[in-house]
Amino acid sequence: MAAESSNTELQEWPQKDKRRFLRAVYHVGDLDRTIKFHTEALGMKVLTKGDVPEEKYSHAVLGFGPQESQFVLKLIHNYGVDSCEVGTDFGHFAIATPDVTKVAEDFRAKGGKILIEPTSFKIEDESFFIAFGKDPDGCSFEIIQRDSTPQPLCQVMLCVEDLERSINFYERALGMKPLRRVTWPERKYAAALMGYGDKEDETTILELTYNYGAKKYIKGNAYSQVAISTEDVNKSGEVVKLVARELGGKILPDQTNNKTISFLDPDGWKTVLVDNEEYLKELQSGK
Repeated sequence: MAAESSNTELQEWPQKDKRRFLRAVYHVGDLDRTIKFHTEALGMKVLTKGDVPEEKYSHAVLGFGPQESQFVLKLIHNYGVDSCEVGTDFGHFAIATPDVTKVAEDFRAKGGKILIEPTSFKIEDESFFIAFGKDPDGCSFEIIQRDSTPQPLCQVMLCVEDLERSINFYERALGMKPLRRVTWPERKYAAALMGYGDKEDETTILELTYNYGAKKYIKGNAYSQVAISTEDVNKSGEVVKLVARELGGKILPDQTNNKTISFLDPDGWKTVLVDNEEYLKELQSGK
């Protein structure tokens, strides 16, 4: 009975925990080129930049506002690596803007490729105005028209092999809410938009996408992970272990401290749970 009570408490914890998306990590072959493109074409700002010669990499954090409240993108360049493979399993990042047409023009002018010109379309009675493009590194971006949003870097899209399993995993292990389901037979995919807010246009979204008939994705080495805050790393890790035993996924070994915990979901996507207080201290110290 005590064990059952403990498991019930653990399963309820993700819904009680204070969480938000902190940052995504993405590897690039030319850090300065990528920074130049993302700032000039997408309007991001360089929030921090550094070099770690003892570990042979350099890095930069880009975003539209302070890391204390905004979801940001951390770019990493490993010494001697000229390019990184995106693969077919990573989908895209999304940027929300009041002027999709202008951003698409800048995207093309600065060396990116526009794959879908700015266009209006409807999915299940909802209308959208978007464009799609690829940056010089081959990373895809969806550009979404919104008059305003607290999170301009608003979405990460990952491909999964079993959509229902993935929804179940992120809902139970990480406490995310399924905000919208999409089924688009003409384009042969279905998706679930997951997040921590109540409204899709006011929070960071993890879009889980299943492509009809996809048996195997090609794993790239460009996209690395997403970090999510938690008020209790150990308790949050125990929930992940509990859910992973049923649905798949695993806690990664060699955890160096009790302020973060890393794990893989059933499709091998990496997430890092970060102690929120420690994250804020790290920002204040300028690391």
